[in-house]
Amino acid sequence: MGLLLIDFTAVFKNLHPPHCKPEEKGTCKGPTAGQMAFLLTGFGMLIVGAAGIRPCNLAFGADQFDQKTESGKRGVNSFFNWYMFTFTFAQMIALTLIVYIQSNVSWGLGFGIPAILMLISCVLFFMGSKMYVKVKASGSPMKSVAQVVVVSIAKRHLKLKEPERPWLSMFVYMPPDSINSNLPCTNQFRCLDKAAILTPDDKINPDGSAADPWKLCSMQQVEEVKCLLRVLPIWAAALIYHIAIVQQHTYVVFQALQSNRRLGKTSFQIPAASYSIFLMLGMTIWIPIYDRLLVPFLQRLTGKEGGITLLQRIGIGIFLSVITMLVSAFVEEHRRTIALTKPIPGIQTRGDISSMSGFWLVPQLTLAGLAEAFAAIGQIEFYYKQFPENMRSIAGSLFFCGMAGSSYLSSALIAIVHRTTEGAKTGNWLPEDLNKGRLDYYYYLIAALGVINLGYFLMCSKWYMYKGGGDNNALEVVVVQKSHDQHEI
Repeated sequence: MGLLLIDFTAVFKNLHPPHCKPEEKGTCKGPTAGQMAFLLTGFGMLIVGAAGIRPCNLAFGADQFDQKTESGKRGVNSFFNWYMFTFTFAQMIALTLIVYIQSNVSWGLGFGIPAILMLISCVLFFMGSKMYVKVKASGSPMKSVAQVVVVSIAKRHLKLKEPERPWLSMFVYMPPDSINSNLPCTNQFRCLDKAAILTPDDKINPDGSAADPWKLCSMQQVEEVKCLLRVLPIWAAALIYHIAIVQQHTYVVFQALQSNRRLGKTSFQIPAASYSIFLMLGMTIWIPIYDRLLVPFLQRLTGKEGGITLLQRIGIGIFLSVITMLVSAFVEEHRRTIALTKPIPGIQTRGDISSMSGFWLVPQLTLAGLAEAFAAIGQIEFYYKQFPENMRSIAGSLFFCGMAGSSYLSSALIAIVHRTTEGAKTGNWLPEDLNKGRLDYYYYLIAALGVINLGYFLMCSKWYMYKGGGDNNALEVVVVQKSHDQHEI
């Protein structure tokens, strides 16, 4: 519906302001309040729809695999790779074919094609409705998180009878209809364990559940909250990682504008905004190679399910992002030097155009694509597998929230660099004319941040405990609990 409303603004004359004539430059008539409201309504519906699709289609797609079987486990591992392959391939088509139609044929047709494709997508989705595996919702998972926080604060003065075996003092209960996997007790965030300490004042229902969940939580609830908290430091490292990728979508465009974008000896120029296609192309080429060739080889070599662990995959991506920024700095230094010594005569945009070919930008974009193939897909799979099963849609949204957060951090970093370097001897690093600035220094700065972030990530990875990796002896309490009274335990 959002795409349809946006398409209407291009098709119907009453829904957009009149076209500007060359002689009316500076006096063009703007949109009316009604026209702007109609456009913003379309954007609003588009945002709400995308917010419903993006976090949930990852979790919903992975739910179609039976992860209790070996084939199901392999299917889930490949699903995330091929999801990102399809997602990136669709972006490539949107940024080339659809943009070309919008710019050179018709805005109405250019907006109409995505609307038609989305309609076909809806039809296909509902046609398969009877075939899907549908996991029923079991209430808000955040309510359980809030209960653990509240009860752990209320019971902060209590002490475990046996700190070495905390589960002996904890209330153990697993709802029979829960979709979550049974989690053992872990020795991290021990302050939260107090939420599950069983006292004589706590009352238990006949079915074994707590009479008042705001006064007593189960060990399972506590461990689920710990899963969330353990993921957050890794997510923070991903925020810094994405800053490097953001530059390949923003400042690379400005570099391309001041480079020789001609295709060979022809007069055709590659649009500056289209250079990000090389990032996506590198990613789409690498994903099938990784999934079909490298993963089976690494599985035979290491004996691990995915060949390497998810944190190792993310770490490789962060390392590649550092290399990407170093290569970007070198290329920019080369572009700027040539622009100052051998500019293309008679052509200017923001400043002199370097005679350096725009294809010099391809290596850094390809490296960024490889980094994304490791880190981005690794993150999506990591969040999905490490969150409790009833929070997988939240896990899907965490990745996109991280990308958005990185864009804000990048904007803040640019503002800081502008303010700091404006009065420096070297001058502003990031002026409108890149030839008068030092974009390469800015890239080196991001590379330095990446090195620090890599060190931080390695420390977090060493500390991190994968879901279900606690003391399995704690699970024996569940068996003992069936034949003993809670207070005796």
